Amino acid sequence: MWSVPAVRLAVVLVAIIFANTACWRRSTLPHALSDAEFSHLIDTLSEPPGVFALSDNVVSNEPHYADTIQWMRATGGAYIGVGPEQNFSYMAALQPRIAFILDIRRENLDLQLLYKALFELSADRVDFVSRLFSRPRPAGLASSASVDEIFESYAAATPSAELYAATTALVRKQLLTTHALKLSETDLQWIDVALGAFYTSGPAIDYYGSNKVDAVRPSYRDLMTAKDFTRRPRSFLAREDAFTFIKDLQTRNLIVPIVGDFAGPSALRRIGDYVRDHHDRVGAMYGSNVGVYLTNQQRLNFCRSLATLPATKLTWFIDSNGRRLFDAKLRTCPKESE
Repeated sequence: MWSVPAVRLAVVLVAIIFANTACWRRSTLPHALSDAEFSHLIDTLSEPPGVFALSDNVVSNEPHYADTIQWMRATGGAYIGVGPEQNFSYMAALQPRIAFILDIRRENLDLQLLYKALFELSADRVDFVSRLFSRPRPAGLASSASVDEIFESYAAATPSAELYAATTALVRKQLLTTHALKLSETDLQWIDVALGAFYTSGPAIDYYGSNKVDAVRPSYRDLMTAKDFTRRPRSFLAREDAFTFIKDLQTRNLIVPIVGDFAGPSALRRIGDYVRDHHDRVGAMYGSNVGVYLTNQQRLNFCRSLATLPATKLTWFIDSNGRRLFDAKLRTCPKESE
């Protein structure tokens, strides 16, 4: 038998869950975006680009993300993130209805469009890794192979200039013809640079590239094969169903790259307005270590924007140190008088 306090607690928890999921049940977030709607969202939600001088940030550098994902469950709603590929691993665990990747660099938008094309062009994880690194698919490497087997095979594979050229052409066709995106020559050149970096460095590519820096430098292979405390790999390439989930979102134009500053005046707020206008909420936000690079005033601006997002008691805020409830993140924000 449950005690009276336990029953009361259960009732309260059920009420909280009901209140926080009622909005989700009447969500009008689209099942898919047309190419015109996708392009319009990028244009209307974005801010002017800024600069991040520390790294080209083609690859993330947070090797402990798997320990955070171990505790993540599906949230639905909208996902907001920053940076390159780590977002896909969080999305695969959180299962959002739509995702926005907000980054101050226009180059990250271009990188995300490269990823979009590669997901759409690839039949499975093995094919995806082949195209990403311009290495021919090893004979006998099945889609059911473990992520360790996949990266062990590609680490030993020879890069192919012919495959790189073919993939470059296919990516451009996918973005410019299939999706009719209006990209500048600068955008296209950066997409070529990013794909070229993966081609040149292979699975050993890391956050700092050719820069000689005394720091933790996990390679792409390290990140994709990273395991949690239970020794289970958690990346979006760890399982075929995780890859397929991201590929499906990409195919339906539901991973939307946005140019914007976390401390900027509008991009983050516009994303929140879009989600709110569609009667849904932010299920999770991933902020990496962006806070480290913000001044006190920028941090205050960021927190002001965070407070406007349609979050609930069950929304997660994730950073490079782990996860916490969104309300807990807001409580660490500076007060207006500070």
